[in-house]
Amino acid sequence: MNTIAQIKNPINSEMELFEKKFFDSMSSKVALLNRITYYIVNRKGKQMRPMFVFLTAKMLSNGLVNERTYRGASVIELIHTATLVHDDVVDDSNRRRGFFSINALWKNKIAVLVGDYLLSKGVLLSIDNDDFDLLKIISVAVREMSEGELLQIEKARRLDITEAVYYEIIRKKTATLIASCCALGAKSVVDDMGQVEKMRKFGELIGMAFQIKDDLFDYSEEAIGKPTGIDIKEQKMTLPLIHVLNNCSNKEKSWLINSIKNHNKDKKRVKEVIAFVKNNNGLIYAENKMVAFQQEALLILNNFPNSIYKDSLIMMVNYVIERKK
Repeated sequence: MNTIAQIKNPINSEMELFEKKFFDSMSSKVALLNRITYYIVNRKGKQMRPMFVFLTAKMLSNGLVNERTYRGASVIELIHTATLVHDDVVDDSNRRRGFFSINALWKNKIAVLVGDYLLSKGVLLSIDNDDFDLLKIISVAVREMSEGELLQIEKARRLDITEAVYYEIIRKKTATLIASCCALGAKSVVDDMGQVEKMRKFGELIGMAFQIKDDLFDYSEEAIGKPTGIDIKEQKMTLPLIHVLNNCSNKEKSWLINSIKNHNKDKKRVKEVIAFVKNNNGLIYAENKMVAFQQEALLILNNFPNSIYKDSLIMMVNYVIERKK
């Protein structure tokens, strides 16, 4: 049994029922929309977000979930899918998880409208069931994700990003959605805001570790046999690079900034930047920060009684920083 299957084991029946409810939540009277949503559902990823929702809910409620838990998981997945569809349009990307993206198959205009449709379905699913507390949690996440993306674009233009700003970007861009998964799972089964906040913080810490791991893949040879340097080509300032930029000589800093601004499409120069970051402990520094976030997340779980759901969340925390892609 692979790691994801092991993590999912205590929530297998919930995940099966969730898939049906999620597909139903996307249904429309428009045939084109149904064709596209069917395509989306059949090319799903690992579904880590709904897994966080169900595992959190079951850990806090002695293994019980309710209709609000399913709706919370569906809302998260609808909104997450909407952001992915929109991201592919913004990034002009033709592939998603190894398959053609929506915009590649049906053009940008349709992809934007499908993203809008999924977003509205998520909002309405909460409103129609008076889940205003759950809607507030997810609405905060959507706002923060937009702010994070725009903050990253603003800083990429000037390449003046500090480590503190980087953390703010990844907290908003990536961590806030995982934080909202855990908060939704908790709020669907308990009214104790202390527990909801603990689980929100837990999700945020995991999200931070998750994004740093993604940043490290750009320098790693494990997944595809060679470093990709895609972040450098796109002038994205990630933690390994930021650390080295803030700790090298002025001459080296000028060379790095010039490389990223003016030579980011030059494969040889990108390789030199990757080597420079590695040789100046950029990766080691980022890995240490990632592990610190992971350990802080595990400390939060120590507050809860032992259960198979807690064990799965611990596995998930470890999987986030050990995964190969």
